Amino acid sequence: QVQVVESGGGSVQPGGSLRLSCAASGTINVIYAMGWYRHAPGKQRELVATILSGGHTNYADSVKGRFTISEDNAENTAYLQMSSLKPEDTAVYYCNVEGTSGSGFSRKFNSWGQGTQVTVSS
Repeated sequence: QVQVVESGGGSVQPGGSLRLSCAASGTINVIYAMGWYRHAPGKQRELVATILSGGHTNYADSVKGRFTISEDNAENTAYLQMSSLKPEDTAVYYCNVEGTSGSGFSRKFNSWGQGTQVTVSS
């Protein structure tokens, strides 16, 4: 079983910055992709950014140029550096991790964290 834990959320004024962390743990064999999603009140959950094991990244148009996703493969951790934050970035941010896990065998997993709240307000 793979556990995913997010951290780093909080409250910030418009124009400010925050750095989110996502740590995956368990009997992980390989991680294919890690991604950040967000869910704002009254809206559907949306993709924010993803990073593949080879380092390829993808961003939602609304965050391009402001957010940067990165990873530490050795620590099974992904980061989301958020800058120039806007009130519309307010949401619960979730981390998703895909890969394979197991000891002596390999089974695909797709795990979500519990989310971390980001609030951008003056």
